[in-house]
Amino acid sequence: MPDKPLTPERKRITVDPDEIAAPPRASFVELGLASNFSFLCGASDAVDLVSTARALGYDAIGIADANSFAGVVRVHSEAKTLKMRPVIGTRIETVEGLVFLAYPKDRAAYGRLCQLISTGRMQTLSGEWQDKGVCAINLAMLAAHCEDVQLILLPPGDLDAELMLEVPNNVVPLDQHHPGSSMVAVKETFEDILSHLTQQLSTLRHLAASYLYRGDDLARIDRLDALARANGLALLATNDVHYHAPERRPLQDVMTAIRHKTTVARAGHLLHANAERHLKSPQEMERLFARWPHAISAARDVADACTFSLEELAYEYPEEIFPEGKTPQEYLEEQTWLGAKRRYPEGVSEHVRQTLKRELVLIGKLDLARYFLTIKDIVDFARSVDPPILCQGRGSAANSAVCYCLEITSVDPAKHALLFDRFISEERKEPPDIDVDFEHERREEVIQYIYAKYGRHRAGLTATVIHYRPRMAIREVGKALGLSEDITGALARTVWGSYGKEVGEQHAQEIGMDLSDPHLRRVLKLTEQMIGMPRHLSQHVGGFILTQGALTETVPIGNGAMPDRSFIEWDKDDIEALGILKVDVLALGMLTCIKKCFDLLEDHHERPLTLATVPREDPETYAMLRKGDSLGVFQVESRAQMNMLPRLRPKEFYDLVIQVAIVRPGPIQGDMVHPYLKRRRGAEQVSIPAPAPEHGPPDELSSILGRTLGVPIFQEQAMKIALDAAKFTSLEANRLRKAMATFRSRGMVHELEDMMVGRMVARGYDPDFAERCFNQIKGFGEYGFPESHAASFAHLVYVSSWLKCHFP
Repeated sequence: MPDKPLTPERKRITVDPDEIAAPPRASFVELGLASNFSFLCGASDAVDLVSTARALGYDAIGIADANSFAGVVRVHSEAKTLKMRPVIGTRIETVEGLVFLAYPKDRAAYGRLCQLISTGRMQTLSGEWQDKGVCAINLAMLAAHCEDVQLILLPPGDLDAELMLEVPNNVVPLDQHHPGSSMVAVKETFEDILSHLTQQLSTLRHLAASYLYRGDDLARIDRLDALARANGLALLATNDVHYHAPERRPLQDVMTAIRHKTTVARAGHLLHANAERHLKSPQEMERLFARWPHAISAARDVADACTFSLEELAYEYPEEIFPEGKTPQEYLEEQTWLGAKRRYPEGVSEHVRQTLKRELVLIGKLDLARYFLTIKDIVDFARSVDPPILCQGRGSAANSAVCYCLEITSVDPAKHALLFDRFISEERKEPPDIDVDFEHERREEVIQYIYAKYGRHRAGLTATVIHYRPRMAIREVGKALGLSEDITGALARTVWGSYGKEVGEQHAQEIGMDLSDPHLRRVLKLTEQMIGMPRHLSQHVGGFILTQGALTETVPIGNGAMPDRSFIEWDKDDIEALGILKVDVLALGMLTCIKKCFDLLEDHHERPLTLATVPREDPETYAMLRKGDSLGVFQVESRAQMNMLPRLRPKEFYDLVIQVAIVRPGPIQGDMVHPYLKRRRGAEQVSIPAPAPEHGPPDELSSILGRTLGVPIFQEQAMKIALDAAKFTSLEANRLRKAMATFRSRGMVHELEDMMVGRMVARGYDPDFAERCFNQIKGFGEYGFPESHAASFAHLVYVSSWLKCHFP
């Protein structure tokens, strides 16, 4: 047995990606890698796996999660950042109990695997397969979808154990032939079944082997090598990786116990024998397989034969939404100018006209016309049914004059000086995001309209990844490690809310537990590692993906728990990373309330109103809000908001935009609330921070902070400060923006904080101001609120307040 070297400490690479050189070609590529999207099986995330692989000398890394492509986008993004090549695959686990690594050679083969997984998932909520999350794939299905898919068979732990397979009649030996059946059950050892598999699966070329320090490694791998040769296969080396480093093995044991609904103490042979299923360097794998060098080269050859990249997923948007004889751009421009006449009956001002022209040019340059027309089609449907469904676009779409003229949004950006560049930017090269809220009681009508128009094979909801929160983590980890329910329940109750970040020693002290107990400390440490891990996929509340061709050729889909619902495996962050456009069909209870009020006004007062025609800037409405009389009003009826209203004293619409955004974790954690209120009432002089004279002009931040009295309130301002004051590159700013959305990538917070605060201080900014700006960004990570989002919500605040004021 080869001597095992000490495992080096693995550290995440945190240098600027622009400074990273492409790694040299390695002799070996690990293909048997499962991420934490092999739920309760893989114990490391994409960041840990890819950065560790890069540090170990890999130039490419495979990803193969169980019956899923859910984790491939994360690995793809991390690998590209570190100048590595991601090799996209999946681990097919069949109902017969066999496991294959499946690596598509090209785009078409990837599409076939997506269809295979989709078929396995779509049949799981009916008939035999009732469990949520089950993917029922059999060998016959795999055989029908394996063209140009490189299949690698993972042998069972016991090569002499008998397996039950159903194989086609024509591959069964003559003495077992049953002419009346096309499929025959065969119960044989792995060695006997291997010959059936090579006949049934035309692209099965490799048999995997792992050197896992089990004591029988030499004899077992020799036997596998002989079996492979006897059946026309090649031996392929893999470490069957379940975590990035050996120290993650205890967490993987806990996950195994949770998955099998037992405890670690009782799990027995369900657990791996040791901590060997971690990423090992190509050099270490060469040393382990020195007796079988062809197994190392086979892994490299499979990786090299995979030319497919997720970047090939060219997105073809549906074409039903524009008439024949016109291009999408021509039809969008026609509808925009028609809408402008309706929105501005007294004439379109030159300012608005120039704004529309500029937006339309950029939309055309980025080929986004079909996206806008699709949203318009959905909104038009909502308004065409009887009775109409009240709806309003929100998010950064509120910055767009085109969206306003298409009647997607009700906030006129020309009147409120919102920034279109926050919605679409040629430099950012990212798709826009249009969220549309519908009456919550009737949103399902809109969802079913989309399914009916495009078909279930072309429309699917995005996924939401359900992560372990502290309460769930301590309950499940504690149970797996033998803690009683009363102890785990007491610990869980010490966590405030559902979105805390840890269950640590402080929480244990609160319930009087002995912190010197090593078992308790182990539980707390593993709970900390479990927090943030994916638990399972659920369907997004309303984020749709629509395609021109079959959606199942782009990403696997499965049935939702609700009838007539299906959803894809990727969440909104994955979709954004691939540049795929998403349509958000959301529900809002206040829209239902406002719609009922509008109906009553029309029925009893003969006063028809829409969100866009409610009288603007009504003094009585603002006077009511300044008193804090906002019970029943959208967004500002909480105790904190009602307390803020008399202090902020809103007098115009933009004051409501600030009111909506200021009582949020970002401004509060950044200590921006009190300075803004003091400056607003004149108790503190308005001053805008500036760099040292030698580093920049004194008005560097004036355009960013002028409207908010020198105090950053919105996400956009925090981002712009990073760009202008900390001189972030566009790539660094993009990393910060993603981190702002969710600081779940452990290690990124302190890295970005050092970059932003350090650079601002070096350029002469006050250290306290720099620190508060970054604290604000961390607060946005908990609950982000961009200015355009606040503007859309502020419009509903005003409408609901106007209704309360004049028709109590």
